[in-house]
Amino acid sequence: MSTEPSAYHRRVAEEKRAAIVEAATGLFLATGYDGTSLAKIADAAGVSKATLFKQFPTKAALFDAIVTESWQVEDPAGPEPDAGDLRAGLTAIGHRYVDLLTRPGMTALFRIVIAELPRFPELGEAQFSRGKMPYFESVSRYLAAAHAAGAAKVDDPDLAATQFLGMISNFVFWPTLLLTDWAPARSATDQAVTEAVNTMTARYAS
Repeated sequence: MSTEPSAYHRRVAEEKRAAIVEAATGLFLATGYDGTSLAKIADAAGVSKATLFKQFPTKAALFDAIVTESWQVEDPAGPEPDAGDLRAGLTAIGHRYVDLLTRPGMTALFRIVIAELPRFPELGEAQFSRGKMPYFESVSRYLAAAHAAGAAKVDDPDLAATQFLGMISNFVFWPTLLLTDWAPARSATDQAVTEAVNTMTARYAS
């Protein structure tokens, strides 16, 4: 007799996990990281404490999961940007970055970290090392690959990645931390990507 969980049980577990992550994010934002207990999260998610502890034995582990999932691209198995075509590759990366920054919960995640950073610096470390840096490194690797393919001359991929992502996030994301009504239209974010790509190709294209 197989001991593997059935497709039904896997689906139920995934649904409960999603409910826990959503409830935790809301409570962390509303009452703070320190003021939110795992018991409160279990109640808000509609799961037992045993179920929550089975998936997330500590509050830190739950926060790490929130960060990791928030920074995951929608389709990790999707096609890689074309390293041989800098404009097309950067355009694809730029639009994916906009989708990532504007997904529900991303602004809330940053607000949680900023609010709790003085007392819980490990939250900032989690956000940086488990979320931002893995994504940043993927863009840096693309630029190094474009350099190797002869499509670009990028002697410092990390600097170039910082420039490209900064041009986009400075318009699309950072104002949302201070302005509750900041929500540029898709045409405006598309234009931000286009201008960032134009700047990068003018600077780095071979």
